[in-house]
Amino acid sequence: MTNCEYAFLTVDELPARAQQMLAEGGRFQGVYAWHPGGTNAELRYVFTLPGQEKFSGWRVEVNGRAVPSLAAISPLLGWHEREIMEMSGVAFSGHPEPERLLTAFLPRAERGPLEPVTATGVSAAAHLPAPSLPAVSGKHVQLLPFGPVRADVVESAQFIFYYLGEGILHYHPNLFLKHRGMEKQFEGMEVASATLLAERVTGIDSVAHAIAYAQAIEDAADCEVPPRARWIRLVVAELERVYNHLHYLGHLCHTTTLKVGEAQGKLLEEYAKQINARASGSRFLRSVVWPGGVRRDLELLALRDGLQKLKPQIDQYIALIERTTSHLDRLISTAPLSQRLAYDQGATGPIERASGVDRDLRRDHPYAAYDVFQPQVAVVQAGDAAARMQVRIAELHASLVLIEDALGKGIPQGPLRGPCTPEAGTEGLGWCESPRGTILYAVHLDSNARLGRVKIKSPSFANWRVFPSTVHDSNMMDYAINEASFGLTISGCAR
Repeated sequence: MTNCEYAFLTVDELPARAQQMLAEGGRFQGVYAWHPGGTNAELRYVFTLPGQEKFSGWRVEVNGRAVPSLAAISPLLGWHEREIMEMSGVAFSGHPEPERLLTAFLPRAERGPLEPVTATGVSAAAHLPAPSLPAVSGKHVQLLPFGPVRADVVESAQFIFYYLGEGILHYHPNLFLKHRGMEKQFEGMEVASATLLAERVTGIDSVAHAIAYAQAIEDAADCEVPPRARWIRLVVAELERVYNHLHYLGHLCHTTTLKVGEAQGKLLEEYAKQINARASGSRFLRSVVWPGGVRRDLELLALRDGLQKLKPQIDQYIALIERTTSHLDRLISTAPLSQRLAYDQGATGPIERASGVDRDLRRDHPYAAYDVFQPQVAVVQAGDAAARMQVRIAELHASLVLIEDALGKGIPQGPLRGPCTPEAGTEGLGWCESPRGTILYAVHLDSNARLGRVKIKSPSFANWRVFPSTVHDSNMMDYAINEASFGLTISGCAR
C-alpha cells in the first residue's frame, strides 16, 4: 500500500493526536472499522495534510474498549462513528448523538451486519437507541412528515418538518429507509468483477466509483496503469461531470419554475448521454474502467464530433440562465452555508467550493491523467444556492476545456490495461473527485485474495450531513430549491 501512510495509535492517544493534526491544518476524511483477525476490531482513520499528495491515517486496535468520540472536535466524524457503532459494533464514548442512523427503522439486532460471526463481547449495535424528535410546543406549530413516497421520480426518503407559518423551526431527514448494504455485498467477491458492483453504488457516478475502486485495487497490487488508460479515465470522468451538471442545472430550473430552462437543460443532458453511448457503448460510461486500466477504447471521432455540436448549445443555455432574473432572484441569498460550517461538517465537492473551501482531489491528489491535464478549480465565497450553481457552471465549462485539451494533444499509444492481481492479505486506498465531491474506497483482501472488507465514503453521505444546517430557520417555499442546489442523491448516502 502506497496511497496512504498509516501510524499505529492506542485508544488513549487518539484525542490528543487528533487535536494536533487539526491544529496543523489537517482534515479528517473519515473513519471505518474492520476485523482483521475475525474478532478484535481495528479502526482506520484517514485524513489529509496540507501540501501532501498522499493520504495519511491511523490504525487503532480497539481491544474491546469504548473509543473516545472525536465528533466534538471534528464534527464531520459524527455520522461515521454512528455508522461504525451500529454496523461494526464498536462503541464510542462521549458521542454527542449516540443514536441509530442507518438502522433506525429496523428491529434492534444483537450484532451489526459488518461484525464477523466469531465476534465476542458486547456489541454497541445492541444498545443504541432509535433517534428521537425534539419536543416542540405552541398551538401554531405544525408537523409535516413528507415522504418517503414523493412526487416525480425522486428517490425515497422521509423529511420531517416542524414549521410555523412558512418558517422551518426544525428539520429531520430519514435517509436510510432503503439502505442496501453495499459494503457487505462486496465481501467474498473476486476483485475484478466487483468493479461492476462499484459502478452501481450510485448509477449517476458510475465512472467515479469505478475509478476510486480500481485505484484501491491497484494500490493493493502495486501495479502501474498504462498512460493510454490514464488518459481514457480522465476523459470519461469529465464526460460524467458534464452530463451530471447539465441535469443539475435543469433540475434547479424545475424548482424555480423556469420550465423552459428545465426542458433545455435535460435535453442537453440527453445529448451528452448519447455522445457517451457513441463514444463508449454506454450512456452512463459503464464497463470502461477496470483494475489495471480500462476495458475498451473510445470512439474518438464520435466524441469529437458530438462535443463540437454540443458545446455551443451549452454556452447558449448557460448564458440564458445567467441573465434570467426570475431564476436568479430565487437563488441569491437562499440557504447560505458558511465556510467554517462547510469545513467542520465535512462538505465536499461543489458544496464546499461554493462556500470558499478551495479543495479538489483532481488537483490536490492527482490520479488518472490529472497530473498532465490540470483542471481549473472554481471557488466562490457566498455559499448560497446561487454560488452552488455558479461553481457547477464553471466546472461544466472547465470540463469541456479539459476534454478538448486532452483530445487536442492526442491519446497516448500503448496497451489499455496492465496486470493487476493483488495478493492475499493486502490492502489499498483509492479516490476520485466525482461530480458531487470526494469518493474514497478502502479495500482489504482476505486469505483467498478475495475482498474481505470494502469501505466506501461517498460525497452524498458527507453533504447530507451538512445539509440540515441550511434548512433550519429557512422557509418552506425555498426548501425544494435548497435541496436541488446541493445536488444530493439518496443512493449515494444510503449505500
